[in-house]
Amino acid sequence: MEQRYSRQVLFNPIGEKGQRKLESSHAFVLGCGALGSAIAETLVRAGIQKLTIADRDYVEPSNLQRQQLFTEQDAVQGMPKVIAAEARLRAIRSDVIIVPLLDHVDGQLLEHYAQDADMLLDATDNFEARLLLNDFAWKQGIPWVYGACVGSSSSVFPFIPGKTPCFRCLLPALPSVNETCDTAGIIAPAVQLTAAHQSTEALKWLTGNEDAMRTKLLHTDIWHNTQVEAGITRLKKETCETCGSSPAYPSLNSESGTNYAVLCGRETVQIIPAAERKLTGEDVFRVAERLGTVEKHTPFFVEFYAEGYRCVGFSNGRMLIHGLKDIKKGRKIYHQLFG
Repeated sequence: MEQRYSRQVLFNPIGEKGQRKLESSHAFVLGCGALGSAIAETLVRAGIQKLTIADRDYVEPSNLQRQQLFTEQDAVQGMPKVIAAEARLRAIRSDVIIVPLLDHVDGQLLEHYAQDADMLLDATDNFEARLLLNDFAWKQGIPWVYGACVGSSSSVFPFIPGKTPCFRCLLPALPSVNETCDTAGIIAPAVQLTAAHQSTEALKWLTGNEDAMRTKLLHTDIWHNTQVEAGITRLKKETCETCGSSPAYPSLNSESGTNYAVLCGRETVQIIPAAERKLTGEDVFRVAERLGTVEKHTPFFVEFYAEGYRCVGFSNGRMLIHGLKDIKKGRKIYHQLFG
């Protein structure tokens, strides 16, 4: 056993046997912001063999207060989060396998990159992404760890197909409108607490300590010194479309055509071209160059202005229009640019 893991191996519940299991494991992290950064670093330092990280965004100055893998230079360069994270994680441990996915995550991407994962970890900020992860987890029989934090509060629960209710079962008990970091702010200790609990549940599963996993939803407010555990077993529904007797996995059924959406908690419209439309980053660059508004051109994205809005077009044709919450306006600008 490598000397670098000696203190972890001394921890009796893990030991040499658990460490060997961890060193042959693959975890998929959905999101590479505050939670994703902390979880990824913890698992890499612990000795996981392979880590796949998916995120569609790039580093901005406001991230640096709580997203521990990134630097000021990453923000200045506008580096994609997964690319910056990969560089940092490889500097921490050179033998780890990192698969960075700079893309919007849908069912097809999960099927391709996460099917062989031993554990899925939620580092997102919206219900839709969690429902997608939840449906995929139940379809494939892979456990996933839910984590959410905003302000000074934290919520964590490990969902295990065949043992627990699923996330969709909980929806009636969850608020229909969530506060976000963009609306309510967040302190870094709330992130670290959430990520610590999520990483712990992942380590339990990946080292063969399933019996030690949490059985109640944990909610903590680190500023107000409160902690509540809630049993959710009774929330399981036989009619649930994900974990019920006749599962349909609705979130995995992607809609055809170009997809337009307002990103959760942000004044940003995202456009994902239809599969049959082969729009590339170079196509975006040529359009931006014609406009004469190119601000930045990297191997990963083009930043430019259109109709007074800051736009970022990625190499696969996906585009973000910042400062905008009107999907119709976003669609109009997109059509004006690309027909």
